[in-house]
Amino acid sequence: MDAPTTTSAYGDGSGDSAGGGTRDAGWFGRSPRQHRGETPPETEGRLPRRPVTPIRPVGSGTDRSGTAHESQAPTQAAAYGAVRAQGQAAPYGGVPAQAQAAAYGGVPPQAQTLTSERVPPQAQPPAPNRPQAPASEPAPAPAPAAAPEDMSATALLRRTMAEIEPIADKVTSHFYALLFLRHPELRALFPAAMDAQRDRLFRALLTAATHAEDTATLTTYLSHLGRGHRKYGTLPEHYPAVGECLIGALSSYAPRSWGPRTEAAWVGAYTTISQIMIDAAAADELRAPAWWQAEVVGHEMRTPDIAVVTVRPDQPYPFLAGQYAALETPWWPRVWRHYSFASAPRADGLLSFHVKAVPAGWVSNALVHRARPGDVIRLGAPAGSMTVDHSTDNGLLCLGGGTGIAPIKALVEDVAQRGRHRSVQVFYGARRDHDLYDIETMLRLQQSHPWLSVRPVVDDGHVGALGDRLPEAVCEYGPWHTYDAYLSGPAGMIRRGVDTLVGMGIPTHRIRHDSIEELVGARN
Repeated sequence: MDAPTTTSAYGDGSGDSAGGGTRDAGWFGRSPRQHRGETPPETEGRLPRRPVTPIRPVGSGTDRSGTAHESQAPTQAAAYGAVRAQGQAAPYGGVPAQAQAAAYGGVPPQAQTLTSERVPPQAQPPAPNRPQAPASEPAPAPAPAAAPEDMSATALLRRTMAEIEPIADKVTSHFYALLFLRHPELRALFPAAMDAQRDRLFRALLTAATHAEDTATLTTYLSHLGRGHRKYGTLPEHYPAVGECLIGALSSYAPRSWGPRTEAAWVGAYTTISQIMIDAAAADELRAPAWWQAEVVGHEMRTPDIAVVTVRPDQPYPFLAGQYAALETPWWPRVWRHYSFASAPRADGLLSFHVKAVPAGWVSNALVHRARPGDVIRLGAPAGSMTVDHSTDNGLLCLGGGTGIAPIKALVEDVAQRGRHRSVQVFYGARRDHDLYDIETMLRLQQSHPWLSVRPVVDDGHVGALGDRLPEAVCEYGPWHTYDAYLSGPAGMIRRGVDTLVGMGIPTHRIRHDSIEELVGARN
């Protein structure tokens, strides 16, 4: 399966729900434009690397504060390391050195390191003498020796992530506070509202830690992030500042796992991560602009909350049917949301998107209720791998829920343009009849192409049943073992659909979708 899940028009603003509208995510607030599956050029013949300044943390992990309890500081400045006690403060946590022992529960911070770095046996109090067993009784069997603890860099990274996972929101808040306090010039790279940012850093860290030993997967993921950061003006010199604040936040909230070895592992990992992202951005500069300007030339309301928005880019915009793009409106600068292309590439160069306004959706509400012909929006680069494999004659089994029908329609048009008669079976799901807003278009396509079959699926009013009803309907037909499957719509529908299709015998490598959870969510 591919990641990211379709991004038609489902999620959007600060209250984005699962479903298509993947937020444009990255290590700092604006993120990827991605060509899934691409990796930076090999070393031989590649662009000269732009070296990233090595992170130079101030002091070792044992010199920093151990925790950041709410009681540690009554003000935001103190909580985020802004307090200076008589001119002295911990480099990252903001806790004076003399207060660190209390933060660690009375144990000096130098002793709060990894398991292998704890107080040596000779420093521990001797065990009390035990009476000797009578000679007639056999001596007890010695306890098996404990397996040596894994101290590899990957194990150290994962140990830190496991410790901070329950408090990920606090860690990310601390990170951004450190970043904006120490480097206020970087605040302009982020949207005005930071609520949508809180989980992005943790998700990226979890991905990096989880796939630390899978170089190909990690490189693909990080290259996607690096290319996406271009449209925000991210420069190579920004990365060390981000890395130092990141390590500062981790060291403050992971006292049980943190130590010199763990810090070294994170410094090394982040240096590698940032270099991959910098190289990907540098290579992308040579082949594509950071963004495109696009004028709105059409705006058609299909329902009270769904609009078909058509735009004309200011320069050629190459993409494939089934992909998506990040959109930014002039009313909410630096806020980007993903929407799928609703058609295959057209001769006139126009692009169409199906957008559903969702509660608290900044971009979706602007596009549906405010945008009009003549307005200019910005487009990120095309992304996603939910595209047709034209090297095979396999049929296409397509599940589209709600505005997730947009990329499915694009796939049908793509097959039609190729002129090859491949069986295409479309299941179009909605909660109610009037939510099948594009059914007439799909039925007209069915009339024009005998190889196409369109089946509407309505959940009959059962709350939350779209994720159940659509996959169940697919089971009533088939068999599908010779088909390639494509899923687009709400995240719940995608998950249930994948499980259903795998249970029916379709191998996972022939099930394609774009996931809002991106790499980590697809893995899980």
